[in-house]
Amino acid sequence: MSTKISVKICGLTAPEHVRAAVDAGARYVGFVFFPKSPRHLEIQTAADLSHLVPAGVAKVALTVNASDEDLDRITAAVPLDMLQLHGKESPERVADVRDRFGLPVMKAVGVAEAEDLAAIDLYSEVADQLLIDAKPPRNSELPGGNGLAFDWRLLAGRKYWRRPWMLAGGLTPDNVAEAMRMTGARQVDVSSGVESAPGVKDVDLIQAFINATR
Repeated sequence: MSTKISVKICGLTAPEHVRAAVDAGARYVGFVFFPKSPRHLEIQTAADLSHLVPAGVAKVALTVNASDEDLDRITAAVPLDMLQLHGKESPERVADVRDRFGLPVMKAVGVAEAEDLAAIDLYSEVADQLLIDAKPPRNSELPGGNGLAFDWRLLAGRKYWRRPWMLAGGLTPDNVAEAMRMTGARQVDVSSGVESAPGVKDVDLIQAFINATR
């Protein structure tokens, strides 16, 4: 399998896990700003962690239906390379955030059935990248990071959209290679799949996940 796979380790909360992700070869590291998540960071903590990330590794802020004021506070304190919008932001809101903050925007799109794929084309018009994730359960307070996969066959034969895209949702060291094979994904995102407990990353699992993509 080609080594030209970009991995994002999301929901990092501790210095040792940031270092582990970078050392293992992650191309993106994600910091979560969503109080309902077990991976939520205070802004100063994220700023401190960001300084451990070398040039060439993209620092991504995951937000959920954040206001301009929220994004102002985050971007003023944390040196970021990308904003990830993981809520119910409209295409118009995605375009507005991209213009206002001058950062590339990754929009998460939840998928559970074939009809959900239309949103990928819609957001391709306004986002710089797309994160194709499993749609959360109806009663979930978390829009992502639920450890759920969707039917990867929905993406079979659809390797290309107008924008680069990243596969997420229920990926683990054990299934990521198969997920990439079925979907043609060249970028993958993991959070709960490399944790020993909700919000607690595992150094060995981070390494195993990135090894599995190769």
